[in-house]
Amino acid sequence: MWKGRFSQPTADLVQKYGESVSYDWKLYKHDIAGSIAHAGAQLRAGMLTEEEFASIRDGLLSVLADIEAGNFTWSQELEDVHMNIESELTRRIGAAGAKLHTARSRNDQVATDTRLYCRAEIDATVELLHDMQRALVTKAAEYAETMIPGYTHLQRAQPVTVGHHLLAYVEMLDRDVSRLLDCRRRLNVSPLGSGAIAGSTICLDRVGIAEELGFDAVSENSMDAIADRDYIMEMLFALAVVGTHLSRLSEDLILWCSAEFGYATLSDAHTTGSSLMPQKKNPDVCELTRGKTGRLYGNLTAVMVAVKGLPLTYNRDLQEDKEPLFDSVATVQLALRVNAEMVAAMKINTARTQAAVSDPMLLATDLADYLVRRGVPFRSAHSLVGRAVALSVESGTPLNELTLAQYTEISPEYGADVHEVFNLERAFALRTNLGAPNAANTARRLAFWQEKLA
Repeated sequence: MWKGRFSQPTADLVQKYGESVSYDWKLYKHDIAGSIAHAGAQLRAGMLTEEEFASIRDGLLSVLADIEAGNFTWSQELEDVHMNIESELTRRIGAAGAKLHTARSRNDQVATDTRLYCRAEIDATVELLHDMQRALVTKAAEYAETMIPGYTHLQRAQPVTVGHHLLAYVEMLDRDVSRLLDCRRRLNVSPLGSGAIAGSTICLDRVGIAEELGFDAVSENSMDAIADRDYIMEMLFALAVVGTHLSRLSEDLILWCSAEFGYATLSDAHTTGSSLMPQKKNPDVCELTRGKTGRLYGNLTAVMVAVKGLPLTYNRDLQEDKEPLFDSVATVQLALRVNAEMVAAMKINTARTQAAVSDPMLLATDLADYLVRRGVPFRSAHSLVGRAVALSVESGTPLNELTLAQYTEISPEYGADVHEVFNLERAFALRTNLGAPNAANTARRLAFWQEKLA
């Protein structure tokens, strides 16, 4: 590439240290698409004949076919995906191949390729997020009215339903979809034609190239176009948040599957055993998801640190953006696939959840609300219920089995109907506010998601 300026070949160690083709070969489809669009602009500018353009286009398509068939040998000496493809093209078609790089640099070429890659992988990831949502919605519908304790501080708090709990993750994943699509909108700008830093004296139809490649616009500043890696950092952030949500779901399921909770059972196909303890059934998918989320955070941090101190425009440090990007994309996509499959096969142990949700302490707040409806200020009601809870704990008597006399001894504000508070169905029916886990709200939200994800 630069033999005219240098009198010595690049040292073997430098080649090994600087090559990127061992991983950036994944950009081949996008590199070839960008090259065909670039050659088309050269044709329109009169820089290529029709025959030369056809030769370049057909030659690139033949290279693409060989790569996809596994019949292409990548050369470390040629450093990257761009030079491997261009070199092979020139070998196949001759002089016309050497014209392809006119009016572009590897700088705007790689910026274009990575934007095309990110755009395609966002689309693929969004589809997988929808699949994960569908699995959760299906399971939420199956157990829409199955009551379960809800937790704060990992202590039993108030009753909810399995359906309501799982739909919480559907809402989270919808925000992930929104973040990725927002990132896609911002990155869908073509940098091709920005050259190495300052464009080119050979002006090609940048708008036409952008339209052919499906970009919404062209970049307005050549230096920014070459230096910009915001879209990679933004995408890595969005993928890290996907990991966060899957990790939180994993932690819930790990707890639910423990003998101490016993609320859920994962299928044998999505768990593993122990090499020593024959009774074990381990939620490895959940644990791996929790662990891999740390990698997603690390990939984001690696790129942000690589970019933070760079002057404009291209610096070789930017080569370090691709391995974290590729790794995060692959990690999230596989995690979504396996988690969707695992959730679809999961069973809820309804007898165990019913026993757990029968704990009358879960309705202590409902008891305070009962007093509020009888005119007691909430802070006073909170204290009066706290005294009833203390009596229940001290006497070993469940809260719903304290006598009316015991309640009225605490306060005459307790009425003869106090024990009605401990009816679970009634308690759920009273939760009519938007977003609460009553049957009508859950049914409405399930219908919404089923229609949206159909």
